[in-house]
Amino acid sequence: MVWTGTWVSDRLGIELAGDDELRGLLGLALRRNPKRAHLLVSGVLGKHVPQLPSVVHGHGVTLGRRVRALLGPEEAARAVVLGYAETATALGHAVADGLESAPYLHSTRRPVASVPSAGGFEESHSHATSHLLLPEDPAFFDRGGEAGRGPLVLVDDEFSTGNTVLNTLRDLHARHPRTHYVIVALVDMRAPGDADRLAAFAEETGARIDVVAHARGTVRLPDDVLARGLRLVEEQDGRTADPLVPCAPAVAPVRLELGWPAGLPDGGRHGFTPDHRDRLRQALPAMAARIVDGLGGPERAGRVLVLGFEELMYAPLVLAGALEEAGLDVRFSTTTRSPVLAVDDPGYAIRTRLAFPAHDDPADGPGERYAYNVAGGGFDTVLAVVDSAADTPALHAPGGLLAQLATAAPRVALAVVPAHTPAPRNPDRQEPPVLPAPLRGPDFSSYEPDDVGWLLQDLSAVRLEAPVEEREEAVQRGGAHYAESLPVEYQPTEEYQELYRDALAGSAARIARAVGTVTELVLAERSPRPVLVSLARAGTPVGVLMRRWARHRHGTELPHYAVSIVRGRGIDANALRWLAAHHDPADVVFVDGWTGKGAITRELADALAEFPGFDPEVAVLADPGSCVRTYGTREDFLIPSACLNSTVSGLISRTVLRDDLVGPHDYHGAKFYRELSGSDVSRDFVAAVEARFDEVADAVDQQVKEAASADRAPTWEGWAAVERISEEQGIHDVNLVKPGVGETTRVLLRRVPWKILARRGAGADLAHIRLLAEQRGVPVEERDDLPYTCVGLIHPRYTRGATGADGKAVGSA
Repeated sequence: MVWTGTWVSDRLGIELAGDDELRGLLGLALRRNPKRAHLLVSGVLGKHVPQLPSVVHGHGVTLGRRVRALLGPEEAARAVVLGYAETATALGHAVADGLESAPYLHSTRRPVASVPSAGGFEESHSHATSHLLLPEDPAFFDRGGEAGRGPLVLVDDEFSTGNTVLNTLRDLHARHPRTHYVIVALVDMRAPGDADRLAAFAEETGARIDVVAHARGTVRLPDDVLARGLRLVEEQDGRTADPLVPCAPAVAPVRLELGWPAGLPDGGRHGFTPDHRDRLRQALPAMAARIVDGLGGPERAGRVLVLGFEELMYAPLVLAGALEEAGLDVRFSTTTRSPVLAVDDPGYAIRTRLAFPAHDDPADGPGERYAYNVAGGGFDTVLAVVDSAADTPALHAPGGLLAQLATAAPRVALAVVPAHTPAPRNPDRQEPPVLPAPLRGPDFSSYEPDDVGWLLQDLSAVRLEAPVEEREEAVQRGGAHYAESLPVEYQPTEEYQELYRDALAGSAARIARAVGTVTELVLAERSPRPVLVSLARAGTPVGVLMRRWARHRHGTELPHYAVSIVRGRGIDANALRWLAAHHDPADVVFVDGWTGKGAITRELADALAEFPGFDPEVAVLADPGSCVRTYGTREDFLIPSACLNSTVSGLISRTVLRDDLVGPHDYHGAKFYRELSGSDVSRDFVAAVEARFDEVADAVDQQVKEAASADRAPTWEGWAAVERISEEQGIHDVNLVKPGVGETTRVLLRRVPWKILARRGAGADLAHIRLLAEQRGVPVEERDDLPYTCVGLIHPRYTRGATGADGKAVGSA
């Protein structure tokens, strides 16, 4: 019999090496995913390949029994089991069945406003990366009684690089530390270096970590496999071997009543206890009998596929198992979010594909979903099992899941399991609506999807730009707030771009040293597993770089989001609400590029007074204003990302807050300037700094050591200097004084500048400032007494009539 990985192996040179059982457990397919070329397709998981329910459940139960033997009766009685959405939800549940007495929870991508998050983590290679932990019982992870917390058993379908498990362990160990973890998978495919990282975590925490798997091996990948895999997918797309019915007709399926026990959870999304397990086992025979009767008996039902729905795997699996015990010819699989290429070849694991729109109103927005190896499977009946949240008009619509199934089998039936939603812990509280998931590249921003999630709404289709002089006049007259419109994006001249490139080449190592220092201070002093939240947009490149440092130096994948904060109006409260629902607020570290006089630092502290649990201290790359205690440097030097606007910040605009665009339950807005992609240097900037990480590592270690013993308390020297300059220049408004290289650059790019004060002898750090000032006709005054390298002054009495309609003639009126 031909191995179902042959087609991919022959074309891309991917090899499986290890135990003899590997090829019997795994095939290969190609992902439609820019992060990873291949997909290991399990033949016994019940996800992509229809399989006997007894085989699917039996593999999980066997693993659970091995874990029970490893732990012994006493530890097994205190264990809790955690599975991963969406692929391993049923496998984890079956492992808990094998342990018999263990409660079970699986991660989820479906937020529930009434259930506070007990943690979260990122699955960096996944098509949908963010996982939530939403146990109904807030003490779920603390089970163990007087003997202390028992072992935590983590279950995934495959253990490949170990990144997801490490992310989970770091998050949960910081919240609920314990002495024993057991990692369970169908296959352990780690390379030696991956195993070393897990061993290092065990040594770091003093915890014992065991791994239990049916088979072990490694995947050997050619260096260029990702690029070749993407090309191969492009070549295959559109061929008849990848069948997709674009608009199948609406159908009326046979609707079967299950008699699901009242109050019994539909799965482990919010926890599943041993008592729940007993109730379900007792109810299964009667539910199976109702299904058989509804299908007209075994003969009329014929060959049956029970098709689960994304995370809802366990309930359909055990229903299929009960039908198998009743004598039906039945197989089990589920729908999935994962986009995979289908090739109708016996040496390829995904032979056919049905595609249809999501039908459960997902929090991260609409999208395509898939059912693999259903068409061509020879099924007489397909029984779709969904929860009540997914029984929507979209499920029944033309082109929806049921209609697509009707193209693959003569008969379609539907069974609906009541979705279990825990009651609010405070029933009198009015819960706001669930907020959408973060926006990510390439749909929003030019950064890699896992570099940053933007807690913003996309206003790209809205005309928001106004000439600089119009905005300045409106803001200074009090008729508008600066966040209600956007300046026209500055398009740099070739001379200015050359200055940017020179600045980056000259300061990349300096920036890398500051990035490393601030990241190490955050890890040492704020949280071992921080959630980086950058203040859009100047903070975002810094947050991306801090995330890259943590990965490069420690192998740690830190979550990173960007949120809006607006001077005078505070931080985006809905973004904070999303963060609190998905992460522990104590782990959140706000990140910005630099401090000027510290206005945003104070704004953040004031805004967070209404949100207990969040630490208001900002971590910054440069703190020339002496406003914070977590920084990479206090030097006022040129950070090249300050030289440009959106083209160095993922092509994202400044944030927008306007009543007619941002409602009470909306995020603040921003635009994605796709049309500027030809000028985009966002990834180049990150890559140039990241390339210097190794050479500055020793210097970072020394700086962190010195910082640990230094007095880093904020002195607010910058604020005092700004107040002095405001008075001596006759401005009398600190908001019009912008200290530091970064803030001065912003004045020249976005506001109507009056003059620039520059420290005498500042040199190359001010080359771009001098060029911009010359282009705009702004005088530069040399000073010997500046605490900053430079200070930008916005014109204090600006009107177009007084200073010229073009905004360039800016002499005092």
